[in-house]
Amino acid sequence: MAMTLRLPDDLDAKLTERARREHRSKQELAIEAIRDAQNRAELNVDGVLAELMDSDAEILDYLK
Repeated sequence: MAMTLRLPDDLDAKLTERARREHRSKQELAIEAIRDAQNRAELNVDGVLAELMDSDAEILDYLK
């Protein structure tokens, strides 16, 4: 699906320079960054759930 992404000039300049250095497209770098951010968010949620399951294990066992 197509999407237009408007970046502040300073961020666009950094992205352009990185794309040039790595011989990759700005689109490819943006997609990678979005995927990485999504993965970190999912890991964070999984980590919080694991902590809650551990800290509230006694209560959860009682509710079973």
